Amino acid sequence: MKKVVTCREMKALDEATIREKGIPSCVLMERAALKTVEEMEKRFQGREKKERVLVVCGSGNNGGDGIAVARILFLRGIRSELYFAGSVERMTEDTRRQWEIAENYQVPRVNNPAWSEYTTIVDAIFGVGLARPVEGHYAQVIHKMNDTDAWKVAVDIPSGVDGDNGKELGIAFRADLTVTFAFRKRGMCFYPGRMYAGETIVADIGIYDTFEIPEKNGEAPDTAPLGEDCKKMSPAWHLEMDDLKLLPLRVPYGNKGTFGKVLIVAGTEGMCGAAFLSASAAFSAGAGMVKIQTVEENRIPLQTLLPEAMVTCRFEEEENRKSLDWCDVLVVGPGLGVSGRSRERAEWFLSHGGESGKPVILDADGLNLLAVHPEWKSYIRENWILTPHLGEMARLRGSTIGEIQDSIVPAAVQWAKETKAVCVLKDACTVVADAAGNTFLNLAGNPGMATAGSGDVLSGVLASVCCHYFADRQNAPDYGIQAALGVYLHSAAGDMAAREVGIKGMTARDIIGMLPEVLKGRTI
Repeated sequence: MKKVVTCREMKALDEATIREKGIPSCVLMERAALKTVEEMEKRFQGREKKERVLVVCGSGNNGGDGIAVARILFLRGIRSELYFAGSVERMTEDTRRQWEIAENYQVPRVNNPAWSEYTTIVDAIFGVGLARPVEGHYAQVIHKMNDTDAWKVAVDIPSGVDGDNGKELGIAFRADLTVTFAFRKRGMCFYPGRMYAGETIVADIGIYDTFEIPEKNGEAPDTAPLGEDCKKMSPAWHLEMDDLKLLPLRVPYGNKGTFGKVLIVAGTEGMCGAAFLSASAAFSAGAGMVKIQTVEENRIPLQTLLPEAMVTCRFEEEENRKSLDWCDVLVVGPGLGVSGRSRERAEWFLSHGGESGKPVILDADGLNLLAVHPEWKSYIRENWILTPHLGEMARLRGSTIGEIQDSIVPAAVQWAKETKAVCVLKDACTVVADAAGNTFLNLAGNPGMATAGSGDVLSGVLASVCCHYFADRQNAPDYGIQAALGVYLHSAAGDMAAREVGIKGMTARDIIGMLPEVLKGRTI
């Protein structure tokens, strides 16, 4: 897992490296410039990109990085020029030093760039500390940079992107490549900042996560009201493909019961598709057995579509007890509906599921029913995983979708702390938060996954990931990590489906079909 930092955390880690480890700030700046040039040169395969480079710099340390980039490129024989967009009087000490070094090496400067003549433009105007809208001269410069056909590179973060939430502060540089330093910044995880960053490389310049970051003014992590900035946030990570190694190997002596049994309470009249997709995904992600509790009208279609699954349609105390006792993981909600009959089914399984101590995945209409029956929150336990999308979260919190979207990390963290459960807040960058304040940001996935049934597939995948650990429960990670693994596995399958069938035409079943491919190597 890789850490994701806020602007405040990055500044604190940078300062601690200088103060406690003794690495001078000018050394860190030189390393940052060298790493940026290194990544640029990897992509200078033809003459076109490196034919003529313009580095646009500001007065802060980000500008100092850029000045060093221009010098290094120039000394390596690449036609590189420097345009200083900032104020000379406001230069930081390190930036002024880089300016003097560039003068000593006679790095060419321009005062009125002929923007269309450059084949590469490097943005080093603002760093991660920008907190106000870009206006006036700076806005005009960024507009001209964006308006060129040149290949575009951002140093650390595209200028104009809020480093904490990814919002565009008036206008933002639109990079093809961003070389960021030490850690990915949160603003490059959320849109539109993630889109403006383009391809993002995290470069090691000697700053590591070995320090305690002090709280600021006694603020608790991620507890600011929705709509307000969180200056101190809870720890955040993102997963990569190697992290799927956390899923245990299948023991060679196991049987179908060893690998977990999933009960899915789903589907209403004319709505068997969600139940099918969730159950099918649970199988494809590794669950040993699946039973669907649904209405009688869905029995034949489900038995035809998915003969591997068991189907029960009797809703009565004895039968319900047998099903709940049988399962290891309970899923409630896909295609369930919100009728009186659906409400009775949901409440019985949620209330008794909470008492059972088994993992519960609450999804879709299960969440919609919870929104209109807030007293059901008393059923929720620490081993529950709630999977709202923005609209469902807005209904649960009595907020607007815009309010949730503007503060998606605080919304997820606050809901997790309030319910004591794991919250999987689904969006283009899904946020997984647990009651301890740990946060996981999902950077996998693609727009093709915005298709009917994708959420139902996720509920089945999450249940299956919980099943992976039943053969070795003592070594199972926290449910927050299990949920993050499920979200990542689902998205990785979506990315593989996009490569196979394309983004525009992919369906939820395409995602299911790729789950075994992603899991290859993790089973015997």
